Amino acid sequence: MINSKDEISIPDEVIMSKIYLIRGKKVMLDRDLAELYGVETKQLKRAVRRNLERFPADFMFEMNNEELKNWRYQFGTSNEDKRGLRYPPFCFTEYGVLMLASILNSNRAIQINIQIVRVFMKMREMLMENKEILQQLEKIQDELTKHDEKIILIFEYINRLEQEKQLVTDQQNRKKVGFKQPND
Repeated sequence: MINSKDEISIPDEVIMSKIYLIRGKKVMLDRDLAELYGVETKQLKRAVRRNLERFPADFMFEMNNEELKNWRYQFGTSNEDKRGLRYPPFCFTEYGVLMLASILNSNRAIQINIQIVRVFMKMREMLMENKEILQQLEKIQDELTKHDEKIILIFEYINRLEQEKQLVTDQQNRKKVGFKQPND
């Protein structure tokens, strides 16, 4: 068990800011994880390469050169800049981050991993909550659409009744044509 005085805590917002959407997956980059774990990126990569069988494609992948180029442009980086990546980084999915804890067997790595997993869980919960809200909004929108259609139909009926009423009124008020008797 970890002593409370040894406990490491990083704000959830910091961890969330290091989660990116790449290839349609939420991932964390090797350099960000290395920073959180308090190790050098090359040490993290070395440990991963020694244990590649633990990291299938749905756990980790390496950015290709085109993705790296887009990444650099997105942040406007150079080689000297903090975000200036010279080598394509490893991108770890939530499962890959979990697997990292088993190969970086330090107290800090374990604590940070627990926190990262909790952040991923919070994000998943928020997504599910929002999904339910979106479904409810969609139902409301469908109901409103049905109401709009019914209101339009009511106005069409009113217009028809007005037209029929106008025809009857016009018929009654028209000037009579034909033979008139002197008594009329």
